[in-house]
Amino acid sequence: MENTEKLKNSKEIVAYLVEKFPACFVAEGEAKPLKIGIFQDLAERLADDARVSKTMLRSALRQYTSSWRYLHGLKAGQARVDLDGNPGELLTEEHIEHAKQALKESKDRVFASRRTNTKEKDEKAKKPRRPAVRKTEKADVAAKPKAAAKAPVADAPLVKVDAATLKVGQDVRVVMGKFPVPATIKEVTKDDVQVQLQTGMMVRVKSEHLVL
Repeated sequence: MENTEKLKNSKEIVAYLVEKFPACFVAEGEAKPLKIGIFQDLAERLADDARVSKTMLRSALRQYTSSWRYLHGLKAGQARVDLDGNPGELLTEEHIEHAKQALKESKDRVFASRRTNTKEKDEKAKKPRRPAVRKTEKADVAAKPKAAAKAPVADAPLVKVDAATLKVGQDVRVVMGKFPVPATIKEVTKDDVQVQLQTGMMVRVKSEHLVL
């Protein structure tokens, strides 16, 4: 029996569009420029599809076309495609410049927010966390010099990455559990970063979880 449960959010709808129209929508890498008026084409093709409402479809399409990877794909010489992947008119210089400006403004907002959050976390990290040693504890240390000598040495502080400088191919470490794990950046988006661990596993993390 066909699944008729309505898709709940833009992410689910975009995934559904990638599945239904793979020649037009892509899940990874630079997205293809979409034909102007493609919403009407989608509305007609999915008119009998109970899983997608027009309101949610419009919202999902807006999210897709404002993503960094879509804006990256709007370059000179690129042609817009329809739902079946057929090329149409070439992008105009006006649309290309608009995409560049929108991409720059979006990145500036995200990186500014990340820098603010990182600064606040750094300031909190500088505050002393360990309570003052009580007199009884000092007496215990004096009475047991050998035990005190074996106290573990604190690890060297981790160097947080600057989110604005992240780039594909960069080697970083991902803070997972108690120890950072070596990894290589595969994709940078405004919401998160996709990295590949040494084991070959691909994971998505927030930039604040990356260190050098």
